[in-house]
Amino acid sequence: MNIHEHEHVIEVTDLSRVYGGGFEAVRGITFSVARGEIFALLGTNGAGKTSTVELLEGLAVPAGGRVRVLGHDPFHERAAVRPRTGVMLQEGGFPAELTVAETARMWAGCTSGARPEAEVLELVGLARKHRVRVKQLSGGERRRLDLALALLGDPEVLFLDEPTTGLDAEGRRDTWALVRELRAAGTTVLLTTHYLEEAEGLADRLAILHEGRIAASGTPAEVTAGRPSRMSFELPDGYFLGDLPPLADLGVCAHENDGRVVRLRTRELQRTATAVLLWAERTGVELRGLDVRSASLEEAFLGIAQEQEVAA
Repeated sequence: MNIHEHEHVIEVTDLSRVYGGGFEAVRGITFSVARGEIFALLGTNGAGKTSTVELLEGLAVPAGGRVRVLGHDPFHERAAVRPRTGVMLQEGGFPAELTVAETARMWAGCTSGARPEAEVLELVGLARKHRVRVKQLSGGERRRLDLALALLGDPEVLFLDEPTTGLDAEGRRDTWALVRELRAAGTTVLLTTHYLEEAEGLADRLAILHEGRIAASGTPAEVTAGRPSRMSFELPDGYFLGDLPPLADLGVCAHENDGRVVRLRTRELQRTATAVLLWAERTGVELRGLDVRSASLEEAFLGIAQEQEVAA
């Protein structure tokens, strides 16, 4: 099946995975990833992210449910899927004595239609390190090498398992830029990450896993939409929380104050912020340290995890 004839290049239906002893790591999850989309799987350690990705990569057979990548079963039809996908594992495990160039050359020999090694090393910022042995690379540089090898086959679908772990801030930004370029060129990307800022900035859609199940899914904005925004400020001497208009009238759903610092939670950020600022203007009050922001993905993630724990 031609990829352009198939809207969703990854389809997961009621997927489960069980390890020896009966531990169910993935418990009936369903999601799909469209062509040219960046999709992130999030979750705490043990949530089932890597277990899910390994099933998508065809490294194991599901205990139940169905997986299709590019219209094929990635395990039973591996020959039809593998040449069209790229995989970046959490650890590459490459021979320590080989140089960067030798490692890329070796990997290219096992890759159908491999791109020139120099080209992918340039893409990930390792061109100047081509003569350096793998054992001499920093942890971040090894992650760059992992990514380079995943790109050798110019994949239609790219699996990235914790792609920026060990990278410094500059390396992380460079990797993000490269992933966006790949998406713009039509590559479908599925990534797992512990960096919520990374998921929020990169992913078109995401799913948050908790104990093998999908606890929330959608665009980053959709996942955070149900979470309260926050507003904080410091009142000047002589003013107290009770001097503000009734908080319920401001749309505030929760609050706390530490001395003169007031923190408000609201599901109606514009209404709350407008009312507080109008009050401050009428009373001639300067709100020092004023900070107004919508809910972040991190807050949504932590909130979902806490809710799931309470429900359990």
